[in-house]
Amino acid sequence: MSRFSRILLHPALPALMLLAFVVLAGFLWHGIQSQSREQVRLLLDSEVSSLLRELEGDLVQNLDALRRMAERRETTPSLSRETWRADARQYIEDFNHYRAIEWIDTDYAIRWVEPREGNYSVIGWNVAFNDQRARALSESARTGQTDFSGIIELEQGGRGLVAYVPIGAGDSHLGFIAGVFELEGLVEALIASRLKGNFRVNILEHGQTEFSVPSDSATDEKLTRTADVNIPGLDWQLQVTPSQRWVSAKQGLWPMITLLSLTGLGLLISALAWSTQLLLHRNRSLLKTRAALEEETRERESIQQDLVRLASTDTLTGLANRRFFMEDLSHTLSIADRQLHQVALITIDLDRFQILNDTLGHQFGDELLIRVAERLNDINDERVLTAYSSGDEFLVCQQHVEDIDEVIHLLGQIRQCFRQPFTVHGEDYAVTATMGVAVYPQSGLDADTLMRNADVALYRAKEKGRDLYQFYTEGMQDREVHRLELDRDLDQALAGDQLALHFQPQLDLATGQVGSVEALIRWHHPTRGLVSPGEFIPLAEESGRIADIGRWVAIAACRQLAKWSDGPLSHLRIAINLSGRELETGTLASQIRDCLTRWDVDPSRLELELTEEVFIASRPENLEQLRELHDVGVHLAIDDFGVGYSSLAYLRDFPVNLLKIDRSFITRVTDRHDDAVITGAVIQLSHSLGIQVAAEGVETEAQLSFLRNHHCDLAQGFLISHPVPADQLEREIRQGHFETGSLRLSPLNP
Repeated sequence: MSRFSRILLHPALPALMLLAFVVLAGFLWHGIQSQSREQVRLLLDSEVSSLLRELEGDLVQNLDALRRMAERRETTPSLSRETWRADARQYIEDFNHYRAIEWIDTDYAIRWVEPREGNYSVIGWNVAFNDQRARALSESARTGQTDFSGIIELEQGGRGLVAYVPIGAGDSHLGFIAGVFELEGLVEALIASRLKGNFRVNILEHGQTEFSVPSDSATDEKLTRTADVNIPGLDWQLQVTPSQRWVSAKQGLWPMITLLSLTGLGLLISALAWSTQLLLHRNRSLLKTRAALEEETRERESIQQDLVRLASTDTLTGLANRRFFMEDLSHTLSIADRQLHQVALITIDLDRFQILNDTLGHQFGDELLIRVAERLNDINDERVLTAYSSGDEFLVCQQHVEDIDEVIHLLGQIRQCFRQPFTVHGEDYAVTATMGVAVYPQSGLDADTLMRNADVALYRAKEKGRDLYQFYTEGMQDREVHRLELDRDLDQALAGDQLALHFQPQLDLATGQVGSVEALIRWHHPTRGLVSPGEFIPLAEESGRIADIGRWVAIAACRQLAKWSDGPLSHLRIAINLSGRELETGTLASQIRDCLTRWDVDPSRLELELTEEVFIASRPENLEQLRELHDVGVHLAIDDFGVGYSSLAYLRDFPVNLLKIDRSFITRVTDRHDDAVITGAVIQLSHSLGIQVAAEGVETEAQLSFLRNHHCDLAQGFLISHPVPADQLEREIRQGHFETGSLRLSPLNP
């Protein structure tokens, strides 16, 4: 038995505890007057802190109002006087402490004031009336910090304070918005009814009393409290002295109540100690036996956990492996069936992992998987199991789900794991994840069905984009069957004559003529009709057929260029879109050169479009292929600029001929100032680098006019023309027009 246990079980302990409480109560009684006095001091400190917070808060609110007026004046220099006065009247009504609000010009003269009644005399008055004020206002204009006049006699009467909020700072300074505060109203409004008459409140500036609210009776000077007002630029202190009447009221019967309570507590604790001793004596032997049994149980559990961990853990990530996860899922579902609750299965797929893995190497991919696993492991608990499946896929099982909101909350936790970049080999990489969710029993009654349907939901989420999640619903399985059939038919489409190219003209804004077209693939399915590229291109990406489709497009484009070589369309350039997978084959450059040679096409008439993400993520050997094609005369274009990395820095070191601004900027270029500024800046910077600029998604004449005014080179969109077959394109260009609204293209020279 330890020394502490022997002391705890000693029969004299309850009596000693009672004696200790009695002695303590005596000491407390002896010091009761000083304790009461200290309580009064603490209460006074609380009142001072409360009054200080209210004063600071009220000043900050008033200063914030002045700053909002300054910001509006800065952003709208042409703001009319009447609009400014209406704003000032509104603020004066909302904040009762303003005597006036003034606009002070950059020459420190008061130009506008509200209200005008009673303030006519201050209009034109120079607020920098001496060297000290001039220096203070000049420093405020330079730094953008609020300047205070100090407590002064107001021109409007009474004592007060003027706050000068600069409009802008430095070279963009446009003067000041000044708020004139009446000090008496400001301070007295803050003093609650419980404080009125009970305290003397002084405001000290630079250590000197500048304003005072007296008490109704004699004050206790020994309890005076002084606190600093925490407002930048304002050297104020708040000094509060309580009245003797207030101090007497606060010193009541609490000392006696404390003494009696402490004595009663001593009796209660002594009785409790006595009862505890009886209980400990009875259970002493039981505790020894239980401790020995628990130790043996812990040792056995530790050994079992080690054995299970070796058989159920993935060696790379340290998470549960797929085999163990599926066994645990089956067991979880059997429990859920008996207890009638739900289970959620979540499949997680890392976005762009394959590109990163192929580009940066498998060692990088393994390290990234370990970092992801470390974060996902943090969400494990008694109801959540996380596992690594294979490739870039992780699995999460949420047991005992009572409400679907619990699943949505878990999805939010998983997405939070990907909010911060992952550091791999000393570099930060932003990685997101797409998730599919299947919930037992609605989405499946066994582990295999639940897993299959979660995968179906995952594929559906990937169709919609990245960093999303999708719950499995009825009908998704039918959609996957449709996708599989479409994937099977895609082979026949490549082998047969089901694919075709449509062409969307690009208008040269300098000449008003069509000098290039973008080739867009179309699939004429024998039974389904026209299949949207949005349906079969993602399938081709997943199955690896995108390279075959890209090869077909390149051949079809060169064949069409050969047909146009002798006619009035011989000047046209055709732009085709490339996928990152086509670069990965390593044969892109040779295939393009073979097509150009076979059809005897001038390389300058062919343009290759890649997204900027593909440009940046490509390996050096892939970029070398593009440089090789550029050297033989093929044009290179960056497509969908602005939706990826949106960086022009790499353009200095890479031969790009054309940059295509994404339609999301053009759609709002006439409505949103930010999009207009960004679009104009991209055009100007690209031209300075010798790169032409094309705008996608032009649908209105206002957008076209904006692009012309900013000297954009090319425009493409429904305002010019929808994508059309080659024969229709030839006919329209020969006729010299594309009718869309009031737009009419100039005819080509014969």
